[in-house]
Amino acid sequence: MNCTDKKCCEGNCKPEEEVRQQVREQYSKIATQKCCGTGVSCCGSAPQAADQLAKTLGYTVEQLKMLPEGANMGLSCGNPSDVASLKEGDIVLDLGSGGGMDVFVAGLTVGQTGRAIGVDMTAAMIDKARQNAKIFTERSGLSNVEFRLGEIEHLPCADSSVDVVISNCVLNLSQNKEQVWREIFRVLKPNGRVSISDMALLKLLPPQVKQVVNALYGGVTGAVLETQKMVENAGLTNVVLKQKPEYVAAMTSFNDPLYKEVINYLPKDATPSDYLSAVEVQANKPK
Repeated sequence: MNCTDKKCCEGNCKPEEEVRQQVREQYSKIATQKCCGTGVSCCGSAPQAADQLAKTLGYTVEQLKMLPEGANMGLSCGNPSDVASLKEGDIVLDLGSGGGMDVFVAGLTVGQTGRAIGVDMTAAMIDKARQNAKIFTERSGLSNVEFRLGEIEHLPCADSSVDVVISNCVLNLSQNKEQVWREIFRVLKPNGRVSISDMALLKLLPPQVKQVVNALYGGVTGAVLETQKMVENAGLTNVVLKQKPEYVAAMTSFNDPLYKEVINYLPKDATPSDYLSAVEVQANKPK
């Protein structure tokens, strides 16, 4: 992104690396529980609130019981493993894996003949996930998960090496989403598939929302209108986008601090659901 981009015309455009470092610092605080605040959208949440959100998004009680403590950090906006229809033996790659929640859920499904790999650019998150992996193995008897430090714009994975790419409310954090989608295409095997939960714009937000400090980390200001075009431009086919309005409705009903603050900048009687939606993105790499 640069200041010739129309999205930067209000003077809020920051260099890509600067934003990446801000995101890394924020999520390091979340990983080490040094992030102040109580909202599930930008600072993680207490276990009870995180479980409540996860159940709203379709995670089962059985799945949540198998997770190591702290793996569910309340940062989800969907349930990509469920939508992906994973099967035993699949090699799954999770972009922005955080504490490992979706990697562990995927690992339970793909079994010992499969593999679930998490990539995260925050070293503190990788450390947390690797510690959680030891507990996951003890509980499940599976040793089929791993975590790699890296950026989703430059994935530490070989070409055509994974069957399924998943991600949960992370792509909105990237300042170069087109590059992320090209990387997804690169690492997928022919006929591989994508199942990604993310945030999307329904219409442009008032520019004042950019003043909300945690709006980027909470998936608000990083959401875009052009998701389908970016997916198709990367070479993926059979693209399906399904809006999941229940996520924003839940966040609003939970009185999440970020969403309460965003409402202050919206027109009278407008709600975040008028502008934002969680979205499931499904696609395939051609054979």
